[in-house]
Amino acid sequence: ISYSPSMYSCKLFAWLDHHSRSLGLFIDGKFERPADRQSHSLSDSKGTVVCHTTIAAEDDISQCASSSVNGYKAWSSLTCFQRAKVLLRMVSVLGQHGQCVSELCEMCEASCSSSSLVRLLQFYSSWAQLRDTLITSWTPLGVVEVVTSDDCSLYSLMLKVLPALAMGNSVIVVPGRSAAPPALLLAQLFTTAGLPAGALNVLTGSDITLSAKVAQNPNVSYITYSGRLLQDGVTLCKNTAGLGVPVSVSPCIGATCPFIVFESADIDKVHWVLCVQESVVDSVMDRLKLRMAGMKCVSLLSDEHRTLVDAAVQEAQQQGATLIQSSAAPPSGAQYPPTVLCNAAPSSPCVRTPSPGPLLPLMTFRSNTEAVTLGNHSPHGQAASIWTEDLTLALETANGLSVGSVWVNSHSVSDPCLPSSGHKDSGTCTDGGQEGLYQFLRPSSSTSRPRSSHVSMDYSKFGTAASPAVIPNESDPSSAPPVYQQFVGGKACKSVSGSSVAVQSPGGDRVLAYCPDGGRKDVRNAVEAAIKVQPGWMKKSPTGRAPSLYSLAKGLESKKQDVAKAVSLQTGLSAEESGKEVELSIARLNVWAAYCDKIRGGSLPMPSSGSALSFPEALGVVGVVLPDKNPLLSMVTLLGAAIATGNAVVMVPSQKYPLPALAFVQVLQSSDLPAGLVNIISGDGDQMTAALANHSVIKAIWYWGSAEGCQYLQHTCTNPLKTLRLFCQKDGGGMDWTQPEPSFLEEMWRNAVQWKSVWIPTA
Repeated sequence: ISYSPSMYSCKLFAWLDHHSRSLGLFIDGKFERPADRQSHSLSDSKGTVVCHTTIAAEDDISQCASSSVNGYKAWSSLTCFQRAKVLLRMVSVLGQHGQCVSELCEMCEASCSSSSLVRLLQFYSSWAQLRDTLITSWTPLGVVEVVTSDDCSLYSLMLKVLPALAMGNSVIVVPGRSAAPPALLLAQLFTTAGLPAGALNVLTGSDITLSAKVAQNPNVSYITYSGRLLQDGVTLCKNTAGLGVPVSVSPCIGATCPFIVFESADIDKVHWVLCVQESVVDSVMDRLKLRMAGMKCVSLLSDEHRTLVDAAVQEAQQQGATLIQSSAAPPSGAQYPPTVLCNAAPSSPCVRTPSPGPLLPLMTFRSNTEAVTLGNHSPHGQAASIWTEDLTLALETANGLSVGSVWVNSHSVSDPCLPSSGHKDSGTCTDGGQEGLYQFLRPSSSTSRPRSSHVSMDYSKFGTAASPAVIPNESDPSSAPPVYQQFVGGKACKSVSGSSVAVQSPGGDRVLAYCPDGGRKDVRNAVEAAIKVQPGWMKKSPTGRAPSLYSLAKGLESKKQDVAKAVSLQTGLSAEESGKEVELSIARLNVWAAYCDKIRGGSLPMPSSGSALSFPEALGVVGVVLPDKNPLLSMVTLLGAAIATGNAVVMVPSQKYPLPALAFVQVLQSSDLPAGLVNIISGDGDQMTAALANHSVIKAIWYWGSAEGCQYLQHTCTNPLKTLRLFCQKDGGGMDWTQPEPSFLEEMWRNAVQWKSVWIPTA
């Protein structure tokens, strides 16, 4: 290997040579090198082989999972103070070996400075210390699997690993190729710092399929993915569908981050732009030409990437874009000059799905509203950069952008205290800050979710075999069972088809009522109504939303006899028990009304100059398939959590017990909630689930139903990504709806929001 000693320290080469440049798997606190395993070579940007990593096999996965279970028992049994001491001790270890770690990251193109690792360790060691003080009534999940793509940095990997460890979990790391050697080195250093054997294991492989094999082990409680390759995260979701283990995706910040430059910006400080106000576009383009002069061509990964770049440039030019290039593009080969595509069309593929090359689309706008529209046009929502010296304009624009992080007059600023949620196709979880810790915790009052097995199913046929519908005979209303209506767009109505389904008594000996047999068109109409009203409801102040919820609770109280009768008739409960469920439902709505103005972010303490703000935002339109258990109380609990945080909902009542939810329609009719904010559609559960899953506007789905339904949703809700909460009814639905535990409701509202952070630097 032709690395010069002047480039890298002797300590790094000594570590690599100690392992004969062939790194094994890190299991149970030591390296394992099974003799019969295949290996993968890792090369640098010049093609020089750095080292070889082992490709894990089935036996290695079983050994690793068993080690992680033992590691979890040892690690979680320590006190918060003891776990914090281990993480702080790692800071001292990095002081001795930080240069070696940084050099290995540079060599493997997984860049991460030792100072950023130290900051991560210091931040999460303090949370390890304070877990039982500030995060009460929560408990660790158990064994967490952290997966990264081949191009993911070590920093992004450790942003997942360290909070999981700080909360008391054990971690199995399945790193991408670039981060594999640094991850193995860090795992060894953690053992030196006193981390129990098995608390951190590292399995390396050849591609994303290894992570799905690890997930099949029943000891894994949670999977989280990070990387620039969204397709890898989608593949992981599909490959683990039906296993009963939650999966979250949080792509790293890439080339899809929009830059918005206003005329009030200090243009000399702007290096890369995407959306520029028309009045200053000529000045920006002149500066770009000067800065790009003399730039050399950038090497692409392959000739196939060159083909993609050529196609993107050609299509952009056909749509009216003009080019600014540092030099002419070579006629062939895997190289291309830095190129700005001026006046690119917002619908151009180079804007929505950038090709793998040095291309920068540049679009113009006139007003702040138009800038926000351009910034939100992309399906990606990880981050954005705003350039202006008008702070009010910056904050107004930041509030309108559907992204997780916003930098004002800066770019790519990162700190673990900043919470950020991926919006749209850029993730389904929150990383960083206190808010990012909860993905590795569950309420102490809840039980671990039972695992399930993948079943063979035809996804295209799910939800197509609906229950037989009937047209009720209304010729003699006095003797016929009542006909209920669904609630869409603020009005009680029949289904689009006009058909209904007979609702049987608990004993199945008579027809209690007829409820509408909704379908895809009903879901479409409900979502259209919801998307019209949700932005205005979200912008309404929390103190303005609270009176509507109090009014809803008062309306339920005025109709409690009718609703209690529906609960009793449907479920077979006594009048006393039904009345108690209604009383609990009234109290629960009052609790959510009180929560409205308590769910807020605030300013964050920053380690460097500047200020940072974090605040929760609504997800958008949420689809909810309601559980059988406590049909009224579960409905108002989920309804309250969604609308208290600014969302709109499309709710599908329990197919077994639909009457309590449909009886609640009369409460909604007399409420002052905006029309379309709450929609209730009854019908076949699988058919409704498929309709919700395939609607691109719905941002999240909370589902209680069959194991097949859970598997279908995890496999299907990947384009675009949807935030999922999946519970199998046969396992009891996973919740006790009557419990008053604060963590129970806190988990509800945390799943109903996404977090945004805004960084404002100072001179």
